[in-house]
Amino acid sequence: MPVSHSAAFRLRRTLNWFPLGLTYATLYMGRYNFNVVKNDIGAWYHLDKAEMGLIATAGFWTYGLSVALNGPLADRIGGRKAILVGAAGAAVMNLIIGMLFLGGFTAKLLVTMSLLWSANMYFQSFGALSVVKVNSTWFHVRERGVFGGIFGIMISSGYFLATSVGAWLLAHYHWTAVWLVPSAAIAVMCGVDYFLVRNRPSHAGHGDFDTGDGSRAHEVDETPLPVGELVKKVIHNPVVVALIAAEFCTGFVRQGVMLYFTEYLDEIYHVTKKSPLYWWTGVAFMCGGIGGGMLCGWMSDRLFQSRRPPVAFVFYLFQVVMLCVLGAALGRGTSMGQAGAIVALGVTAMFIFGVHGMLSGTASMDFGGRKAAATVAGALDGIQYIGSGLTGFGLGWVLKTWSWDGGGAGHHEPAHAWLWVGCIIPFSIFGALIMTRLWNAKPSSGGH
Repeated sequence: MPVSHSAAFRLRRTLNWFPLGLTYATLYMGRYNFNVVKNDIGAWYHLDKAEMGLIATAGFWTYGLSVALNGPLADRIGGRKAILVGAAGAAVMNLIIGMLFLGGFTAKLLVTMSLLWSANMYFQSFGALSVVKVNSTWFHVRERGVFGGIFGIMISSGYFLATSVGAWLLAHYHWTAVWLVPSAAIAVMCGVDYFLVRNRPSHAGHGDFDTGDGSRAHEVDETPLPVGELVKKVIHNPVVVALIAAEFCTGFVRQGVMLYFTEYLDEIYHVTKKSPLYWWTGVAFMCGGIGGGMLCGWMSDRLFQSRRPPVAFVFYLFQVVMLCVLGAALGRGTSMGQAGAIVALGVTAMFIFGVHGMLSGTASMDFGGRKAAATVAGALDGIQYIGSGLTGFGLGWVLKTWSWDGGGAGHHEPAHAWLWVGCIIPFSIFGALIMTRLWNAKPSSGGH
């Protein structure tokens, strides 16, 4: 049955999650700006793919460890405080990086950038935790598939800001603008969150309600759970452990595509940041991510009675299909091939972001409950970025050594991109297999 809320409640809920969503999008702008500019930095400062990959891995693994540790912290201090800390810190770190480059700083660039980027990713780790923690008290379990779609929109909008807007900034302004503009945007949203975001309905003048998730019906107080009990929510729940394994796979797939697609377009197709095709790539990712998030959420709530694994299974399989298409499409050297590759990237994003939003943004609320939502989200998001880290130095070294199609270093005109996507596809297959073990998993209702 549909969950009934008053019009006033729905309006106030929108005023709560919408600023959070915009904040998360600007955080992504200050996180994936590195993806857009990393090949340029590598060329300017004579760093190869593996060395730039080390910077990415340092950030990914810092995020992965931090998000796991900060999950229990966010559960204790509340999502509102967590998003304010994360946004303020990320704004400052992007400002520092931009100002250092603007001032011509180059001393020990690999080490310095790895440390600064890791610090940025530490603060970035509060983002998803805060969104999940706050919304776990505002959305019933039967509404969370739709919220998973909203979460996907947040992510996709952030990719658009980082990729398309970032490329536009690179084409029209000094390249340090890709750090300075996100810093300003994040700072603005931090101020908006301070005035609008509240942890739960009762803090905004509305009544709290039983969300029907893994919480008990009487858990309406705000007393934090002890850290030990929060950890047990993760390691003693076989469903959560399986979801963690699946998100490891998602991390490799997501960053395996995201970290290198701009570099491929630049190196192989000579699509520069000033090219309209580069801008359309960001649009394709945004549209694909939004469509995937909404479709995944709708299918989960309407077709599978709020069960997340069956939808994730379908999306993992379509990842395999689209990665195969991507491997073939990126091998065409014509303008039609370039357009086809961008469309393929957008559709691939649809199935990648749909799964990510569903598992990290929705299943974490379902199986963590109101009091442990951030802890479970931290575990899922954390392991996802551990998987992501392997795409930095690992996949970077593979591509540096054997190029995109396995032709070897210096081979810049491949007939296809099978080595690149071939390293990614097994992780989509593993993710699908894990979902078959969770086919009927649903959270136990706290009250009804």
